[in-house]
Amino acid sequence: MQILDGKLVSAAIKAQLAEKVAEIKLTGKKVPHLAAILVGNDPASETYVASKVKSCAEIGYNSTLLRFDAQISEKHLLDNITSLNENADIDGILVQLPLPKHINEELVINTIDPSKDVDGFHPVNVGKMVSGLPTFIPATPYGIMLMLEHYNIATKGKHAVVIGRSHIVGTPMSILLSRNSYPGNCTVTLCHSNTANLTEICLQADIIIAAIGRPNFVTANMVKEGAVIVDVGINRVADATKKSGFRLVGDVKFDEVAPKCSYITPVPGGVGPMTIAALLKNTYHASLGQKVHMN
Repeated sequence: MQILDGKLVSAAIKAQLAEKVAEIKLTGKKVPHLAAILVGNDPASETYVASKVKSCAEIGYNSTLLRFDAQISEKHLLDNITSLNENADIDGILVQLPLPKHINEELVINTIDPSKDVDGFHPVNVGKMVSGLPTFIPATPYGIMLMLEHYNIATKGKHAVVIGRSHIVGTPMSILLSRNSYPGNCTVTLCHSNTANLTEICLQADIIIAAIGRPNFVTANMVKEGAVIVDVGINRVADATKKSGFRLVGDVKFDEVAPKCSYITPVPGGVGPMTIAALLKNTYHASLGQKVHMN
């Protein structure tokens, strides 16, 4: 069993981007600039955004963080996004989700200029991804693809089972893995909470992408020997031994499943750092007016 180390791969990608930014600065060209919007003070969102801003600083990007009270009006938020759209110095825009219930997330995502949508959620970019056209790939699926590529995981002809059908991870992951490219060329089964015979389906899988948002959902009896496991889940479970009162676990019961695997991602330290690395790559491409191409 080998760990798919997201911290290691992310560090390598950030080092490559830092070199490119250093070259840009030497030639006097424009440095990539990422703008992040944070609404309210959700602890997890605070952590994610802080990590993204810190990563920008580490590799030499410019970054702008706009913080708003949870009571901000939808119109005020949309007006701020429009201002970022019109600001030529801003290359990438991300709005940290989830948003307060009185704000329409779909409307917010649709307001972001597709050419600055480095999270890859805008319908224009999703449509291009489905069509196999150059676009911005949603950061978490893109990060997973970069990780599979880094570790030279065999995907051609493999059966990949994706558990979870969200538009952020599960659905785009199923599309990317089915593409006629590497990583890809998998036969993909997309499962969810209502899938019948889920255990039997998972036992056929050479690759499992667990993104259902349920702690320790995938257990050893669902995994065949030698499978590759990518755990996207980040769940807080109560733990009185921790100062915070909780600990982070994935959607996979790691201690039980890991001995059966050829490769597995840890939580934390697996997919999370790769999401940020992919976001940074998308922002770099946006600054050059480019898109990511995954057939």
